Amino acid sequence: MVGVAVMGAGSWGTALAKVFADAGNTVALWARRGELAEAINAGHENADYLPGIELPAAIHATDDPQAALEGADIVVFAVPSQTMRANLTAWAPLLPADATLVSISKGIEQGTHLRMSQIIAAITGANEERIAVLTGPNLAREVAEEQPTATVIACTNLNRAKLVQAACATLYMRPYTNTDVIGAEFGGACKNVIALASGMAVGLELGSNTQATLITRGLAEITRLGVELGADPRTFSGLAGMGDLVATCTSPLSRNRTFGAALSKGASVDEARRQTKGQVAEGVISSQSIHQLAQEAGVDMPITAAVHAVCHEGAVVKDAIVALMGRSKKSE
Repeated sequence: MVGVAVMGAGSWGTALAKVFADAGNTVALWARRGELAEAINAGHENADYLPGIELPAAIHATDDPQAALEGADIVVFAVPSQTMRANLTAWAPLLPADATLVSISKGIEQGTHLRMSQIIAAITGANEERIAVLTGPNLAREVAEEQPTATVIACTNLNRAKLVQAACATLYMRPYTNTDVIGAEFGGACKNVIALASGMAVGLELGSNTQATLITRGLAEITRLGVELGADPRTFSGLAGMGDLVATCTSPLSRNRTFGAALSKGASVDEARRQTKGQVAEGVISSQSIHQLAQEAGVDMPITAAVHAVCHEGAVVKDAIVALMGRSKKSE
């Protein structure tokens, strides 16, 4: 048993707090709003994000980051990728000296084009061997409902990865280890962009052939970028690549897929945000960073470019599809 601090009480942070508690650990769950923390403690439920899910008594919620982090062996950062830097800046002085730091946020920072593990290292000063990434086909609602799934713990230090693996292994969550942090993070960030394209296809009532094409060719361009930037190509055929991509592209629980469907029906980004309870899908923001990163690296990512055009350049979804289908013919 270890002490776990989960910093962020959204749907995925809360679901993962439940996983760690079900695995036999004590869990502190930090919530930005005091009233949410109080409600979780009083009713053992996060009605705002996971209504109807009973949370274990081993979870204690708080809006005090110092109280949440005190004595933690594992610290999980469960905040949106674009707020990671600001939150870490506030939390860094409070982090236990030897805690394993785990990112579950899937995105690339705007402007810097840094992965989340790189931001954690830069702000906290932690060696990369203390920093892990948890990623895979892990839709929060299904995990909270204890539907069987698997995940990946990526860390350059295999012993650290095994520590987190042991701490989150339950009858419904099977964690695997991996030392390819770069591949794990690019798989998680890029799949959100492809899921937006998948949602656009759903909104246009296109069928299984289109979905299969987007997933397959999406994986190809994710792999090209990841390998160019130092990832192991094998990572993308596993849970952190194909597994996460399939789940996010095919499930109606996927915020990115839902957002893409709204865009294809003519909604603006702001209108789609209102339809998803005021939240912008990670892929909308990351599409800009990933598109720019691909251009800098000289990597061809046509689906990402099309999504970027729709989200940030005012392109119409149908026109973006026509442009994709009209690209020059070549060998697969």
